[in-house]
Amino acid sequence: MNSRRRLASIPILDLGQVYDQRYADADFHYDGHDRLCEFFGRSVAVHRHDRFFQIHYLHNGHVHLYLDDLQYRLDGPLCFLTPPGVPHAFVTDAACEGQVITVRQQLVWKLFDGEAALSLRLNQPLCVSLGEQRGEAARVAAHLEPLFHQVADEFAGRRDGREANLLALLRLILAKLLHLVEQAQHDNPVPAHDLLQFHRFNQLVEARYTEHWPLQRYAGELGLTTARLNLICRRLAGMSSKQLIFERQLQEAKRLLLHSGQSVNQIGFALGFCDPAYFSRFFRRHVGMSPSDYLSRRGIAVKPCEKSKINGESCIQPTPSMLLS
Repeated sequence: MNSRRRLASIPILDLGQVYDQRYADADFHYDGHDRLCEFFGRSVAVHRHDRFFQIHYLHNGHVHLYLDDLQYRLDGPLCFLTPPGVPHAFVTDAACEGQVITVRQQLVWKLFDGEAALSLRLNQPLCVSLGEQRGEAARVAAHLEPLFHQVADEFAGRRDGREANLLALLRLILAKLLHLVEQAQHDNPVPAHDLLQFHRFNQLVEARYTEHWPLQRYAGELGLTTARLNLICRRLAGMSSKQLIFERQLQEAKRLLLHSGQSVNQIGFALGFCDPAYFSRFFRRHVGMSPSDYLSRRGIAVKPCEKSKINGESCIQPTPSMLLS
């Protein structure tokens, strides 16, 4: 079962249907955060956007943001990017002002056509606190607000070249956001081959994390030793290759716990664990609490356990390293 089917219960917010008909056929739309709040309120429940990227730039005020399975409590200025299909929710205070760009995914892909590394990074949600940047990063952050104001001006007008100008501004905004996220890596350049292998590893993890491949199999698929794969992951992500696999499994576990409505047992089976007890032990070891406690702390009722079967699919009994790493 893929992630899209698992998360089918999360509502898709179609702005063209529920908010403004101008969104219905638009590839690019700009709006003020205040105007959106007048319609949706300042507490926006979990939702996702189908085939649209959304960028929020908040000048001031406080935001409590849930972006996929991550949580942020930040004061403006800040910026966050929500790729298509990613669950998110947020609460902003009355002082919060800002701007929101909604753009069809095909336009974004076209902007970065031929730049595979950048395209891959845009598939991940991100949130950047702009007021905390220093040095070169602070100078990059300072460019974002004027760019959003230029988008507002260009979107409101009907001048020649409007569409091309909007896309050029959008590319600048996205490129600067990615630059801020990657600033630390600019201080420690990574060989292009290592970067490619890291992306290939992440693609393999995405495709196989419910199958619980041993690390040697991942390394073999990439033509690397486990030691070399580990070194690349530590340089690029700050954690071991095994930790990255566990992080992906835990990310999906948290997603399903928060959004799928399935029982803990069902989620364990969906993630490839033969016995729900193994899943609970794995989750507790890495999160510091049981799946039920994780839900309870977020005010979500725990669904009663149900008997489930793997239906012939492979499942895993965890090794000591899964529980003790």
